Amino acid sequence: MSTDLGTPPVLSPDEAERAVLLAAPRGYCAGVDRAVVTVEKALDLYGSPVYVRKQIVHNKHVVSDLESRGAVFVEELDEVPAGATVVFSAHGVSPEVHRQAEERELKTIDATCPLVTKVHHEAKRFAKDDYDILLIGHEGHEEVEGTAGEAPEHIQLVQGPEDVAGIEVRDPSRVAWLSQTTLSVDETMATVHAIRERFPELLDPPSDDICYATQNRQLAVKEIAARSDLVVVVGSANSSNSVRLAEVALEAGAGAAYRVDDASEIDEAWLDGVRTVSVTSGASVPEALVQGVLAFLAERGYPDAEAVHSAEESLIFALPKELRRDLKAAGRS
Repeated sequence: MSTDLGTPPVLSPDEAERAVLLAAPRGYCAGVDRAVVTVEKALDLYGSPVYVRKQIVHNKHVVSDLESRGAVFVEELDEVPAGATVVFSAHGVSPEVHRQAEERELKTIDATCPLVTKVHHEAKRFAKDDYDILLIGHEGHEEVEGTAGEAPEHIQLVQGPEDVAGIEVRDPSRVAWLSQTTLSVDETMATVHAIRERFPELLDPPSDDICYATQNRQLAVKEIAARSDLVVVVGSANSSNSVRLAEVALEAGAGAAYRVDDASEIDEAWLDGVRTVSVTSGASVPEALVQGVLAFLAERGYPDAEAVHSAEESLIFALPKELRRDLKAAGRS
C-alpha cells in the first residue's frame, strides 16, 4: 500500500534558498511585433518570396523562422528582383533607399518602427532650421544609417563622451542632439552631458528619443539586478538593446550578467554558487526563448520564476498603410 500522503519533498538548504526572478516587461515591444507580423501577413497575402532588406528585427531565431516561411533577407536592394515585394526593417531606411526602390519599381512595405520614424522627422526639422545635429549612436547600426541619411550634410555621429572633444560645428549656438532609440538611457545622458559642457546652448529633441520599451526593460532589470547573483539576458549579439541590458544589469549591482541567444548558450559553470538568477530579454525576443531558459533552470533545481513587474505596456502600432490597404482590398482586413 502506498504511504504517499502528498508531503512535499524535502529540499536541501541550497535548493531551499534558490530563487528565479523574471523581469516584466521583457521581450517583444510594439514596434517589433508590428514588423514581424508585417512580414507574416505579407507572406500570407502575396505568397513567397517576400524580400526583406536587412534583418527585420535583430534576432536570429525570428529571422530563421521567417526564412522557413519564405522570407528572403537581403543586405541591399540590388539583390531584389525588379518589381518584387520588399519590406523595410523596423530600424528604418534613408531617403536614398526609398529612391533606389522606386527606381527599380519595387513594391515596398515600410515596417520602420514609428518611434524611429519620429527621430527621422526630428532630424529633418532640425536640418530645415539649419542646426548641426549630433546623433548619439553606434557606427554601422541600421537605425543610425537610416537617421543620418535624412540629413547627411547636417548630421555627425557621436558614439560616446570620448568623441565630444573632436566635434566641430559651424555655430556653437545652433547645435541639437538626437539618439539611436535602443541605447542605455544612462549611457546616452552621459554623452549629452559631455556635449552640453562644450555647447551650453545645446538643443534637446522635442521628446525623449530612447524608446519606451528600451527604457522599461532597463528599469525592470535595474530593479532586480542588485538582488541577483546572475542575470541572464536573452537576445542576439547584434541586438543593441539586448547587449545594453546585460551592461545595465552589471552597473546596477548584479554579480554577473550574460547575454545568450537561447538556453543552449548557457554555461553551467555560471550557476556555481548562484542562489538568485534573474532572467530578462531584449525587445526583439520571442517569449518561447525565455521559457526555454526557465526550463533549463528548473531542470537544475531552481524554483518557478517570480515575476517582478515594474511597468505595464499596452501600446499597439497599426500595420504599415501599404499592407493595410492590400489586406482590405483582399477582404482580409
